[in-house]
Amino acid sequence: VQLQASGGGLVQAGGSLRLSCAPSISIFNIYIMSWYRQAPGKQREFVAEVTNYDNKGYAGAVKGRFTISRDNAKNTVFLQIDSAKPEDTAVYYCNAEVRGEHFWGQGTLVTVSS
Repeated sequence: VQLQASGGGLVQAGGSLRLSCAPSISIFNIYIMSWYRQAPGKQREFVAEVTNYDNKGYAGAVKGRFTISRDNAKNTVFLQIDSAKPEDTAVYYCNAEVRGEHFWGQGTLVTVSS
């Protein structure tokens, strides 16, 4: 399974950005799609996830500001970033769980300027 992540870029604090992740297989075959991020010098951390039943979960640091969604027609998962903060600066990675196996995308860089 290949995952194509896109949408990263530079945004000012308080601004918005939308990340996209398109899998190479049907999204209906993916149990959970999630986003992780890795800031410079830090470990990769969980950001948000959505199941194929559209159940969603968020890390405490982003709850209320980030929104994950699945668009079955576009076979894509989105991560809407609102009220961005400088501490959101990181490489964002898309992850897909398929029959217990995890696959990673290449990452997309988000930089939030203060």
